[in-house]
Amino acid sequence: MRVDIWNQLKLSTDRLQSLHACGQDISTLKEKIAAGFKILEPIELYWKFPGINAFRRLQQHFERQEYSRLSWEVTQIIRLMSSRAELYAQAYMDQIFASEQKDGQQIISVDKYNQNSNQLDFTVLFVEDDMTPEKEKELRQKLAEIASKTDNFIYQLIVISNFEDALTALMLNHSIQCCVIGYDFPLRSNNCLSLLETYMSGLEQAELAGEYYQPRGLTLGAIIHKLRPELDLYLLSDVSVVDVDADTNQNFRRVFYNQEDYLEVHLSIIQGIEKRYETPFFDALRNYSKEPTGVFHAMPISRGNSIFKSDWIQDMGEFYGQNLFLAETSATSGGLDSLLHPTGPLKEAQNLAAKSFGSRQTFFVTNGTSTANKIVLQAIVSPGDIVLVDQNCHKSHHYGIVLVGAQPLYLNAYSLKEYSIYGAVPLKEIKQQLLKFKREGQLEQVKMLLLTNCTFDGIVYNVKGVMEEILAIKPDLVFLWDEAWFAFAGCTSTYRERTAMQAATDLHTRYHSPQYRKEYAAFKEQFDRLDPEDDDTWLNQHLLPDPDQVKIRVYSTQSTHKSLSGMRQSSMIHIWDEEFNRRSEIDFLEAYMTHTTTSPNYQILASLDLARRQVDLEGFKLVHSQIDMAMIVREKVNTHPLLGKYFKILTPEELIPETYRPSGLKSYQTQEDPEVEFQCIEQAWEDDEFVLDPTRLTLYIGKTGIDGYTFQNSVLMEQFNIQVNKVSLNTVLLMTNIGTTWGSVTYLLDCLQKIAEGLEQELRQYNQVEIKLFENKLQQLTLNLPSLPHFSEFYSGFRSHPATGQGDLRSAYFLGLDEEKIEYLKLDNEIDEIMASGRELVSSTFIIPTPPGCPILVPGQVVTGAIVFLMKQLAPDVIQGYRPDFGLPVFTQDALDSLNKTTGSAMTKTTAFTHLAIAVTNLNASIAFYAKYGQMSVVRLRVEPGTVWMSDNIRPFALALLEEEEAKPILPPSHIGIACVSCEQVDQLCKLARKEGCLLDGPKDYGPPTGYAAYLRDPDGHHVEISYGQEAAFDILPSLNQRL
Repeated sequence: MRVDIWNQLKLSTDRLQSLHACGQDISTLKEKIAAGFKILEPIELYWKFPGINAFRRLQQHFERQEYSRLSWEVTQIIRLMSSRAELYAQAYMDQIFASEQKDGQQIISVDKYNQNSNQLDFTVLFVEDDMTPEKEKELRQKLAEIASKTDNFIYQLIVISNFEDALTALMLNHSIQCCVIGYDFPLRSNNCLSLLETYMSGLEQAELAGEYYQPRGLTLGAIIHKLRPELDLYLLSDVSVVDVDADTNQNFRRVFYNQEDYLEVHLSIIQGIEKRYETPFFDALRNYSKEPTGVFHAMPISRGNSIFKSDWIQDMGEFYGQNLFLAETSATSGGLDSLLHPTGPLKEAQNLAAKSFGSRQTFFVTNGTSTANKIVLQAIVSPGDIVLVDQNCHKSHHYGIVLVGAQPLYLNAYSLKEYSIYGAVPLKEIKQQLLKFKREGQLEQVKMLLLTNCTFDGIVYNVKGVMEEILAIKPDLVFLWDEAWFAFAGCTSTYRERTAMQAATDLHTRYHSPQYRKEYAAFKEQFDRLDPEDDDTWLNQHLLPDPDQVKIRVYSTQSTHKSLSGMRQSSMIHIWDEEFNRRSEIDFLEAYMTHTTTSPNYQILASLDLARRQVDLEGFKLVHSQIDMAMIVREKVNTHPLLGKYFKILTPEELIPETYRPSGLKSYQTQEDPEVEFQCIEQAWEDDEFVLDPTRLTLYIGKTGIDGYTFQNSVLMEQFNIQVNKVSLNTVLLMTNIGTTWGSVTYLLDCLQKIAEGLEQELRQYNQVEIKLFENKLQQLTLNLPSLPHFSEFYSGFRSHPATGQGDLRSAYFLGLDEEKIEYLKLDNEIDEIMASGRELVSSTFIIPTPPGCPILVPGQVVTGAIVFLMKQLAPDVIQGYRPDFGLPVFTQDALDSLNKTTGSAMTKTTAFTHLAIAVTNLNASIAFYAKYGQMSVVRLRVEPGTVWMSDNIRPFALALLEEEEAKPILPPSHIGIACVSCEQVDQLCKLARKEGCLLDGPKDYGPPTGYAAYLRDPDGHHVEISYGQEAAFDILPSLNQRL
C-alpha cells in the first residue's frame, strides 16, 4: 500500500539520518530507501500530493546525501498525508521547498492554510491528449480563478494524457470523484507500472483487429461508468453534440463541445458533487431541529424538555447530547415526511438510494432486515405457494413463511464437517428440485427462490449464473436474495457483479439485445436435439432462458447497519422487478404497511440517508481499505511461525469444494507472481459458482484445544474485550468492515500472539495426564467432529406432496403452540432409547442455534439421530427453542396419530364429492395444461401407470386424469370450471392460451352467475372454463361446506 511504503520510508530516513550522523554503516538502509523510491515513483504520478516534482526533490536529497533535509521533508509529507488537508498541503510544501529552512527549525503548522475553510476537497481527473505543461498551467489558473470561496467544495486536478494511466489512476487514487475526459488520446502509458497489462493487451489487440471503432474517450467513459458508476463523468467532444449517441449520454452527465466554457465545466463539477452530497431527509431533520417548536403532541422527550428539566435523568441528556432530542419528533410536516406514504425528503432519499444501489425502487426499513424479509415474502407469496429456500437462511424467512402460509421446500447447502460450517446451495441442487416439480405438474406453484448472499461465513453466489439457469426452467420465478451482510458490495466493481441488483440489470440488458437472441437460437437448436425428459439434458449444461418469456423479478434485503454507517436496525429493500408496477406494487405496499411501524425512528432514517451519501462519495475507498486490512490479517496469521502453529485463516480452497472453483483459486495470499494471482482472483469472481469474501476471516482454532464457544467468551471477550459474532465447534468468524482501523487490526494480531504464547507456556508446564487430556481435546476438535445434517423431511402428516417434499409449515407451527400436543425429551439416554425403539420424533417448534440464527429443526420436521448428536455438541444456552431444564419439544404420539386420522381418513366420514375423472391421451401434456391454467399439482399417483390425481390443494376434491388410447372430449355446455383470483389473472392466462392456440372464446364479462370468463380446450379437446367472480356452491351454501 502507498501509505505503508511512505511510512516505511519515514522510519528508514529517520534511521538513516541518525546512523549517518554517528558514522555507522548505512549501506543496507540506503538499499531499502532506494527500493522504496523505486516502488513509489510510478505510483506518485497518479496523486496530486506530494506530486511527482516533490518526489523527485526527495530523490535529489537522497542522491546528494542531504539526509537531515530528506528526513525532515519526508516527515512533513507524512503529517500532511494524514491531515486530510492535501489541497492545502501543496501550498505548504511549495513554501517549504522555496525556503532555506535549517535543520531543527520549528515546524510550521499546516493549520495556517486550512484554519478558516470548511470546504470539502476532492480530486478531478482530467484526461486530454495535447495537454502541454503550458496548457495545463493555463487550465489550473482558469479553474482556480473561477472557483468561489463560497463554494462548499474545492478540488484539485490530476492531468493524464492516455487511456492506461487514466484507468490506473482510478484504481489507485480513491480521492477522485469526477472525470473530465477528452474525445481521443493514446492508449498506452510510458509509465512502468503494469497493473493493467493483461487488460490493456486485450484492448490493444481488439483495436488492431478492428473490433473498436469509437474514439477512446467514449470507450474510457463506458468502462469507468461500469467500474465506478458513482463518479461524475464529463466529455470534451470534438464533434457536434447532435452527433453524440444515446449510450454516450447515459455514461456522461454532460458533454462539452471543444472546451467551450471553463465556467460551465467548473459549475458542472461542483453541481455534480453537491448532488451526490445531498441528503434530503437528514438535511430536513437537521433544519427541523433548529426551528423553535411548541410540542403539543406525543413524545415528552421531543426538544429534550422532559430530560433536561428532570431531577433524576439529566445524565441521559448529558450522554446523548441535545441534538438527539431536538431531532426527536413524531411530526411528518414542517419539512419532514411520512415513511408509510413519503412525498417529500424521504421519497427523495429513497430515490437517491435506488440510484446508488442500482435498483428500480428502494424502501427504507427501520426495524431490521428481519422485517424487510417478511415484507417481501408477504408481498410476493400467497398461501399454498411453494418457496424454494435454503434451510440455513436466517430465521426471519422461516417465520415469514409461516405468516404467509407458503409451503417451503428446503434446499441443502454443501457442508464442511471438518469446520462445522455449512456453505451455500449448489445450482445443480436447485435445478434438480425444479425438475421434480416440473415432472409432478407443480412448477406453476413454485413462486420464489430464496437464498442468502453472501452467507454468514462469506460464501458468495454467482448470482447471474444462478438466475439465468433457473429462469430457463421457470421464466417468471421471483428471486429474494438476502444480502443482509452484503450492503457494502456495491462499492467496488468486483463485488458489485455478484449483487442481486447488478445481476438483474445485466440480465435484463442481455436478454433484450440482438446478440442474445442469436445466442439463444443456437442454444435452442442444440437443446432440441436432446431428450427433454432426461434430467441430464437440464443438469449437465448451462441453460439459457427464452427471451420472449423471461421476466426479471429480483428483490434484495440489506442490513445497512451491518456493513455500512447505518444505525442499529437500519435496512433497505431494493427492487428490480419489471412486473412491479403491474403486478406487485399494491401487494408490496400493503405488506409494507403491515410490518412497518407508524412511529419510525427518524435518527435511523437519517442514518440510512447518510450511509447512502458515504457509499456515493467514499464507499470505494473505504471498502478497499477494508479488504486491505483483511488481507494483512490473513497473511500475518497464516505465515507467522507461532500464530500458524495454533491458528489459521481458512482459504477459498478449504471453504469451497474444488468442483465449485473451476478457476483453481486456492488462496488470497500473495504468490510468486502477483499479476498471475490477480488474474486468478478476477477469473474466480467472474466464473466460479462460489467465491469467498476475503473480508470474512474464519479463524480455525482446533489446534488450540479450546472450543469456539469458550474461545469467544472466556478468551476473546473476557481477556481482551474483542467481540465476534459467530463461532462453530472449532472456528471463530472475524470480519473487517469500513469502520475497522489499522489500530484494531494490530490489536487483534497482538492478542492472538499473546494467546499463542500463553498456550506455549501452559503446554511446557503440563504433566503427562494433562498432555493426554489436551490431546483428547485436540482429537475431539479436529477429528471426531459431528456430521452436519441436511434437512431430513417433513413428517407425512405435514408433507404437501410425497414426491417433491414441500411441507405445511404453518399448520405444524400452530399445532406446536398447543401444550397438550407436545412433550419434552432430554438430550440424554431417554431420547436415544425412544429413537432406537423406532418411534418417529417430530419437532414442534424452531430449534435455532444463535448465532448464526439458522434453524436445524423446523416445526413438522422429522428429528434424526444426526440432529440430536449435533445438538449435544452445542452450548445449550445458544439454542433458541431448546430449554435445557425441559428438553427438546416434540409432538406427542397421540397428536401425530390424530393428525394422521385427520389427513388420511376424514373424507370417509360422510358422503362427499371426491373427484372428477376424464380420459386423456397424453398424461404429461394434460398435467402441464392443468398445472398452468388451473394451478393444480399432482397429489397422487396410482401404482399402475397412466392415472394421476391433481388438486388445487385448497378444496378436498380432485381432477383425475386417466390415460387412454383415445379420449372423447367434454363439449359445451359441459365443461371443467376453474376459478381465478382476479380479472387480471384471467387476462394473463388468455394471453398465454392465445399464444399456445388453445383459447376458444373470451375473455369477456358474461354477467351473473358466470362472471368474467374465457373458454379453453385442453390437449384432448375437453372444454375448460376459467373465470373470476363466478358464484360457487362454497359461496352460496356455506353450511354444506362444513361437511367437507
